[in-house]
Amino acid sequence: MEIFIEAEKLIVGRNLFKAMTLLENHLLMNPRQGDYDALRALKNDYRLMTDYWRAGYEDPQREQLYSQLQRRLYELNANMAIAQRIRSSRYLTAMRQRPRQLRQDWSLTTIRHLLESHVQDVAMLSLEPEHTRQPKEERLYSDHQLLMADLFDYIWTSRLWKDTQADAFEEMLLSPTIDAVDQQLMVSAITIAAVNAFDFQKFHLLTNVYRKTTDASLRQRALVGWVFSADAKKRALYPEMSRIVATLCAEETVADELKELQMQLFFCMNAEDDRQTIQNDIMPELMKAGRLRITRQGIIEQEEDTLEDILHPDADEQNMERMEQSMRRMVDMQRQGSDIYFAGFSQMKRFSFFTDTSNWFVPFYPQHPGISHTWKQSQHQRFLHLIMKMGAFCDSDKYSFVLAFDQVLSRMPQSVLKLVEQGEATPMPIGGEIDPEEQRQPAFMRRLYLQNLYRFFRLYPQRNEFVSIFSEQPSIFFASPLFSSTNLESRMPDVASFLSKHRQYDAAMRVLRNISAQHQDAAYHLLLATLLMRQSAQDPEAARQAIASYEKALDAHPDNTRVLMGLARALFTVQDYKRALHTYEQLLLLVPDSRTAELNAAVCLTHLERYEEALKLLYKLNYLDAANDNVVRVMAWTLTVSGKYEQARRYYDHLTSLPVAQATDRLNQGYCLWLSGNIEGAVAAFKLFSAQQQDAQFSFEQEFMQQEHALLSNHHISDTEIRLMLDSIEETNT
Repeated sequence: MEIFIEAEKLIVGRNLFKAMTLLENHLLMNPRQGDYDALRALKNDYRLMTDYWRAGYEDPQREQLYSQLQRRLYELNANMAIAQRIRSSRYLTAMRQRPRQLRQDWSLTTIRHLLESHVQDVAMLSLEPEHTRQPKEERLYSDHQLLMADLFDYIWTSRLWKDTQADAFEEMLLSPTIDAVDQQLMVSAITIAAVNAFDFQKFHLLTNVYRKTTDASLRQRALVGWVFSADAKKRALYPEMSRIVATLCAEETVADELKELQMQLFFCMNAEDDRQTIQNDIMPELMKAGRLRITRQGIIEQEEDTLEDILHPDADEQNMERMEQSMRRMVDMQRQGSDIYFAGFSQMKRFSFFTDTSNWFVPFYPQHPGISHTWKQSQHQRFLHLIMKMGAFCDSDKYSFVLAFDQVLSRMPQSVLKLVEQGEATPMPIGGEIDPEEQRQPAFMRRLYLQNLYRFFRLYPQRNEFVSIFSEQPSIFFASPLFSSTNLESRMPDVASFLSKHRQYDAAMRVLRNISAQHQDAAYHLLLATLLMRQSAQDPEAARQAIASYEKALDAHPDNTRVLMGLARALFTVQDYKRALHTYEQLLLLVPDSRTAELNAAVCLTHLERYEEALKLLYKLNYLDAANDNVVRVMAWTLTVSGKYEQARRYYDHLTSLPVAQATDRLNQGYCLWLSGNIEGAVAAFKLFSAQQQDAQFSFEQEFMQQEHALLSNHHISDTEIRLMLDSIEETNT
């Protein structure tokens, strides 16, 4: 595949001659007559254009012709890559050959006729007498399911489409004479094909369906499809792609949906963490509070303990309260967008039903041959139908639940089933009932479709044969250059802030970097500076960049205390203590009682060797909050560096006697003892610090010879004495 990747780079870079030579050499070693003929035609057209140019002819269409040749060469290279990828995989080879061997006629006219005929045949069923309707219905849906499985595999294993193919499929996807379930399934197949190999025609088709369809579910599938089939690297080849995206994003509704989609993707990808939370924290509480116990035979109710009721009469009420809290927690997780069902249903994807690729994507409909019998004939039909109606299950999980229903029943407390079937109780899905109005919302439909996709790319046995939309790079599509300089930029700060709050700092930074200069407001600069400060520990230059961003935010909001605090911290990080102190003083004018700002100002004064001013402030803080050991730490160090060793030692004695003493207190105590002439005490303190500290990179030599060398030198400790101290620590440790 490397040769096709290299050829694509050459093509995108407009180096057509080299790309054609590369592909020609490949075809000489791996002859494919159709591809060779197509390449030869391309070379002839390229040579003809070159001959006219060499002859000095002016051709106003030359640029357009070159771009056309560039596209033709890209499409040939992409088709060759698709064919090679299929040949290299037995699975892909089987998926491509199966529908083409079973059905010889895949003309667009035939496909449309078959799809429309199915709708007509279903409508005619109502005229059938009762005794013949059911068998005809079963046969009709069985035949159609086989057709759709074949069509699904036919589409996603197809090569790049011509505009005529895309137009024909677009008409089918927008036609009211074709079943909505079929249309949604076809959109998923087109999406998979276009994500596996960029195809402008499929991308354009999906954007058109998204804009034009009146079916909300189809529209959301098309939205996901065009977002992830777009490829920013192909903008030079297809400049109209950028125009299409910009036009779509100009609509506020579209921009809002894209923002929601980006956030929903995060929750999908966080399903594994949610699984841990549910299994380890929530479910044990539910089982305990509900007096339920999991056994090999299923979930059973524990008998009431009369003695327990006498001894603890409030236990039932407390159990109910704990259960309600756990349920509320699940409901809150679901409302925020968490995939609370992935943990449970991931174990239910081993049915043969899911060996058919299309069944991971087909919208749930009760007539599906794989589940229709259980849906209609189940002993506890009411329970099944109510759960499906009320729960926020994606289509894939609905099929899983129906397929596993008999097993689920065998593990349910019989008393619960009896109450439901008698109509005396309603089954409540974990996570609570979803209001029908909410189920009709685009965001809800989109979330469930993303969960379908996540289950496929996470659990399908042959998932590695597909390009996943859930890998980090494509999933943060707000960072794509395609969306830069569009109306979507107004939503990028919100998305970056969302990602930052969920500790996705690198992703948040990538989104911010995608915002063009004209949209970089104060909120942008504040968030950028905050993210840069997170990088400053590993990259000192990041703190300097943060200062510039804080200052830009401050220009717009000079009295913003959050910006001032951030700027002061950044200045402190780069050791610009004079400006940091000035900034803390500005902050104290706005918030005079900010003890944090006062303490940091005192630290700055200490670094500036204004010890008396620093101590005056520290004594005040210590008086106001005697229990604050951070004030004591700063005060002890200030006393040390100002030569007041006796006072400092008393504070260090206090700090090192705390139940949880900090390692740095031992280190600073060692300095205090050393500077005061107590060498043995200093060695002992440094030894205790060495045993307590956790930093494997720490080095006393670096500490004394670099970090605090100026301090030691100012207190008349020579390099020889430093070396003796290092030797003493080493000798003591050995």
